[in-house]
Amino acid sequence: MRRIEGEQVLLRLIFSESEHQRHQPLFRSILELLRAEGMAGSTIIKGVAGFGHGRDIHTINIEIASTGLPLIVEVVDSQARIDRVLPKLEPLMQNVLITMERAHVIRYASREPAS
Repeated sequence: MRRIEGEQVLLRLIFSESEHQRHQPLFRSILELLRAEGMAGSTIIKGVAGFGHGRDIHTINIEIASTGLPLIVEVVDSQARIDRVLPKLEPLMQNVLITMERAHVIRYASREPAS
């Protein structure tokens, strides 16, 4: 396992769960690309409500509007690795909000073996 500690970068992608790429959900295409590129890890979070540039509110509370809920993909890795993967993500990024911020990694490790 590759170790990452200290100052790193958090890349966040926000888009609708209804987005697709090559007949599969966009989140799956992104996840597979990040894994293939050797990123430290990624998490996909499903939102319960949101709105975007179209200003339409999507929420799980309104049955007919519950499609297109927001998904958030988060990746924490070094600036160099994030910079390397961004051009490869670009073809997938049609209706996606992309943000980056500093992240201080305190711990990135698998479970410690029992003593």
